[in-house]
Amino acid sequence: MKIKNIYIGVFATVLMASCGTQKSVLKPSGTSSTSSASSSASAQQQKMQFIQRVSDGALYQKNLVSDLSFTVNTGRKEITVPGILHMRKDEVIRLQLLVPIIRSEVGRIEFTKDYVLFIDRMHKQYVKAKYTDVAFLKSNGINFYSLQALFWNQLFIPGQQRVSERSLAQFDVDLTSLHTANKQGVPLTLSDGKMTYKWLAESLTGFIRVAEAKYSSAAHGVSTLNWDYADFKKFGSKMFPYYHKVQIKTPVAQGQKIITATFELDKLSDKADWDSFTTPSSKYEQVGVEEILGKLMQL
Repeated sequence: MKIKNIYIGVFATVLMASCGTQKSVLKPSGTSSTSSASSSASAQQQKMQFIQRVSDGALYQKNLVSDLSFTVNTGRKEITVPGILHMRKDEVIRLQLLVPIIRSEVGRIEFTKDYVLFIDRMHKQYVKAKYTDVAFLKSNGINFYSLQALFWNQLFIPGQQRVSERSLAQFDVDLTSLHTANKQGVPLTLSDGKMTYKWLAESLTGFIRVAEAKYSSAAHGVSTLNWDYADFKKFGSKMFPYYHKVQIKTPVAQGQKIITATFELDKLSDKADWDSFTTPSSKYEQVGVEEILGKLMQL
């Protein structure tokens, strides 16, 4: 097994996970006519109540730490490695990748508000770059807060740090699905220009089961991110998914690149005795992100 390629694939998969989360200015739906004001007000109230229920499912904890089993499938191969997930709200998302059985760290992926960091301890190399300094990230408008919301199983509005009560009106809800036994879930949507966002939430609990971000470009085709959630268990006073499945579809010269990754969490805690940020050793060589992404396309 080529360990270097494993961690290149893991890094690039997570790096591409928020593909299409582009900063947008979204406008609330227009007001109804006077003749249908009462009916529209009732429908709007139902929508807002459901959106609030979904939003209220967000965890209270600032920290989340978990053991992790990470599987990545690039279409040509599938690899599973153990790891540890550290998340601190509004600061960092960190994935530590371990050698099976002996569990020594061989790779570290860190997302912060200002940069992404990948450390390859086996080859003493690292990548550190601002989101806007990397062509792939810049062209897709990837934002830390959107990625954070996906990991934390929350709603998000692209370009905003958090979803406030005032901004809940920017989401739309399919009332037909809300009033019927829809096993797929109730769709909540946001759209603006080339971007379309959709979440599927359970009608009774408000649990987010699926998040989707789709970017449509006449020049580059359609890129889609699907983030599925399952195995909800109690964590503090709320429920949180212990199983995350991420599928990324991006256009390439040969047609379409599909990458699938799963995160299986275990032994969650809210411990806070860990540092938010990692400083690479001065003995490590800095390399470019574009090189890493190029290698992923060969896997």
